[in-house]
Amino acid sequence: MSATAVRNAQEYEAAYRAYYGEAAEEFRAVRVGEKETSEQAAIVARHADLFTPEQLDALRAAETHAVGPDEQERFYRLRRACEAGIVDAELAAREDELANALLASRLTFEGDEMPLRTAEAKLAVLPEYARREELGELARALDSGFNDRRRELLAARDDLDAGLSGERDAVARNEAEKQISLRELESVLRRAADEVAEEYVLLRERWFDRLLGPEHAEVPTSAHVRWLRRLSPLESTYPKERSVEVCVETVRALGFELEAIPNIRLDLEDRPQKSPRACVIAADPPEIVHLITRAQGGLSDYQSFLHEAGHALHYAGCDPRLPWTFRALSRDHALTEVYSYIVEAVSREPGWHALHFGLSDEAAAENAEATRFLEALIFRRYAAKLRFELGFWDAFAAEQGSSPRDYEPLLTGATGLRYDGRGYLADMDAGFYSADYLRAWIRSAQLSTRLRRDVGEDWWRSRGTGEILRALFAEGTRPSSEEVARRLGFEPLDTEPLVAELIGA
Repeated sequence: MSATAVRNAQEYEAAYRAYYGEAAEEFRAVRVGEKETSEQAAIVARHADLFTPEQLDALRAAETHAVGPDEQERFYRLRRACEAGIVDAELAAREDELANALLASRLTFEGDEMPLRTAEAKLAVLPEYARREELGELARALDSGFNDRRRELLAARDDLDAGLSGERDAVARNEAEKQISLRELESVLRRAADEVAEEYVLLRERWFDRLLGPEHAEVPTSAHVRWLRRLSPLESTYPKERSVEVCVETVRALGFELEAIPNIRLDLEDRPQKSPRACVIAADPPEIVHLITRAQGGLSDYQSFLHEAGHALHYAGCDPRLPWTFRALSRDHALTEVYSYIVEAVSREPGWHALHFGLSDEAAAENAEATRFLEALIFRRYAAKLRFELGFWDAFAAEQGSSPRDYEPLLTGATGLRYDGRGYLADMDAGFYSADYLRAWIRSAQLSTRLRRDVGEDWWRSRGTGEILRALFAEGTRPSSEEVARRLGFEPLDTEPLVAELIGA
């Protein structure tokens, strides 16, 4: 097909599916350390005929003349994919350059030269507080050296998005995409964060002392986040060698034979350039779904595995008869994060700790409290992050992202960890992903409440839970998170279940 050819919506869906799979596999190869250079720009160039003004006009026309809400929604998502592809085509080469520069960057710590990713992973396992502080500062300094390029790309993407959509305001664009009010969401979540503040301070004082040791500063730096999330002093209870076995058994109790699902491809190897952040890459759901983790020991291995297993089961469990768009594309990430959160939530049940690790009831309850502390920490961090991002984008037309604004005081105040202002751009996920995580937190707590009511207190090891989840997974990416809330019998912004979970009520 020539570069100027224009496809109808159905033809476009098939062609875009091929591009999407190829781009996903390239992203996976770089993410897991199989490749040290990203070639996304070349992939975009090979599929350039998908991303032209003429093709976008054709998809807009198809959306306008769509028959019924499902077809209209499907064509809307394809049109938005085309818009995103036009932006990617313009920026892919520059983004590859940044990604490759980050992969190539090195720092020297105690005489050893190491990639930035290796340094970030090492922060999770370095036992001495002072050495983590030192390595964390080296990593922050190196990473922040890329801020000018990040800011330039952010401004370029914003300008292109605004031109294609006709909406200059980034907040308004994302609200239209997510079909919610981001400011109303932030207001509700700020109140929820305030409601858990007193309990969080008590948990923080106890677990900072337990996890960081008596030498920790009154306000430690965020260099210790990976160490905290790993619950490293409890590492002997949660060895990395058992993480796969225990997590597979945990998922089996819900009725899913994870290792027997051929569509889910596990990557559990440790490579120097492999990102320490676990993820799922659904290259062609439900047929090709990659679940990727990098075990380092500690409870975070188990939680990360279970979190990503929720994503993988969702994508691999979607009905193959759905149009591909409703298997792979969504308006945002709030829906699939619900399913990752609910599977990860099993690790916060005291009974799970007792069952799999031979702990007494008292020790199991104590370790489950540690997971609740971490959940409260991360929730409050993201609520503050959303508040920061709204202010950042409100001022973007004037500042072009040049100022960290209130990033440091907001995140430091919310967590009790000092977040360095230099990290504000590296911490900026595209498309207000922070809002999607937060909506998923609300929804997962609502779903957990419903499961306790309908299945029982042992929902976390019941096939009844699996049957409920299997029915939700089959719907793919079609529903919104808010639609799921109403089906569960909750208002979308009802945070009462979430607050109850975080304070241990």
